Amino acid sequence: MGESGEIDSDMKIAQYYDKGRIRLGRIEDNNLISLDYRGDMIDFINNPLDPKDSGEHLPLEELQLAPPVSRPSKIIGIGLNYRDHITESKGKVPEFPMIFAKFPNTLLGHNGLITWSSKLTRKVDFEAELAVIIGKTIYDCPEERIMESLFGYTCANDVSARDLQFGDGQWVRGKSLDTFCPLGPWIVTCDEIDDPHNLGIKCMLNGQIMQDSNTRLMLFKLPSLISFLSRNFTLIPGDVVLTGTPHGVGCFREPSVYMKDGDYIVVEIEGVGRLENTCKTC
Repeated sequence: MGESGEIDSDMKIAQYYDKGRIRLGRIEDNNLISLDYRGDMIDFINNPLDPKDSGEHLPLEELQLAPPVSRPSKIIGIGLNYRDHITESKGKVPEFPMIFAKFPNTLLGHNGLITWSSKLTRKVDFEAELAVIIGKTIYDCPEERIMESLFGYTCANDVSARDLQFGDGQWVRGKSLDTFCPLGPWIVTCDEIDDPHNLGIKCMLNGQIMQDSNTRLMLFKLPSLISFLSRNFTLIPGDVVLTGTPHGVGCFREPSVYMKDGDYIVVEIEGVGRLENTCKTC
């Protein structure tokens, strides 16, 4: 925190639950320092210099973290944006970003339960992704202005019901079941990441490494990707862009690997954090 008591621009900031409401805190080592602030993350993005430390230091293991943003206007997914994933899926290299949507009901925080009905789907897959949080309202934004328009980064798991996704012929239902977009554990502000296009990204299922890649393999880098999105629709603070997944997803393995009741799934991104969730079927 700066000498004036204002929050520095480079930090890790989280949302957590406190007596049924969402509060903000900044991460320092293994503790969360709560902020004296009445708004949520989107309020903070719009006015980042307002809150002060409350002085309350809370051990992270004692907290229930909320999704880093809880009311985004949009969650935008990108298909086939890693060259290694295009190869494993035997897909064609897209000429422009492949866009799909996930609904806000999919949001889930760190350590939350990913849940689904086994009567609805039996092919629930994992996808480790770097998520970008938009920091400014932009429309038709040129590539050279994109990076200054971002607030930060977080880990995401683009959980996907493959039988619904591929059976429907379009992806929204298979991508938008409740709890199918874990985010977290916090947002790392952009100033803390020197190069978002050179980060190790991993996914571990029950301790076994399933995905192990690097964001340098993105086909559409952030400036071109988000500029493209902004040419089609307005992006506003708190919007979430899932930037695609690398190779190693379950559905293209031989034999296929899908998550099941009791599974423990981890998404880990270098310099960003480690997102952990457990699966629960009903």
